[in-house]
Amino acid sequence: MERRLLIAAAGLVFAVILLGLAVGAGWTVAADLRISHAFALRVGESSPAFITFMQWASWIGGGTPRWVIVILLCALVWRWCGPRCAVALAGASLLSNLSSSLLKIGFGVARPDLIEHLDHQTSFSYPSGHATSAAVVYLLLAWLVPPRWRRAAWSLAGVMIVLNGFSRIMLGVHWASDIAGGTMLGAAFALLGAAYARRGRGLVPANRE
Repeated sequence: MERRLLIAAAGLVFAVILLGLAVGAGWTVAADLRISHAFALRVGESSPAFITFMQWASWIGGGTPRWVIVILLCALVWRWCGPRCAVALAGASLLSNLSSSLLKIGFGVARPDLIEHLDHQTSFSYPSGHATSAAVVYLLLAWLVPPRWRRAAWSLAGVMIVLNGFSRIMLGVHWASDIAGGTMLGAAFALLGAAYARRGRGLVPANRE
């Protein structure tokens, strides 16, 4: 099982690199523009309350709020299935964030300039750090929770990943390709974290009641 998780993680990282090369070559421009035109350019038609909600959704996915959430979830995971699971979640979150930052520098993709950014940004665009964080944190959490909460945890993961990605496009700070790359990168590290937690216990941690 661990080997399959590692192979899947490696495949996702490879896909992130391939997508980054495609973005750099301009192959995703048409699709990115269509999606941004459908969402980001309509932000002016949205109510202030909706824009504020999107900013809030984006805010909890990055910076200090993200790490506060990770720390709290690590404490819960420690209680559910032990310190190795908490280390898996913390380590996967930290390493995925570092990898996202390095890939941003490596690919050097510019942020969208279709509208005025509705969230402050200072780094490059691909892959999205917010999307990376949402995927690694909530997918790995869904893997580690006790079985009775697993369905709710997977639903939460889906909602947070979609909401986070949509908010970043809506606020004009990311292309759809950035979100796709970040989500795959986060999923890869979630698989690595799951493999690490499983290897230490000899079973899937989420099987613990």
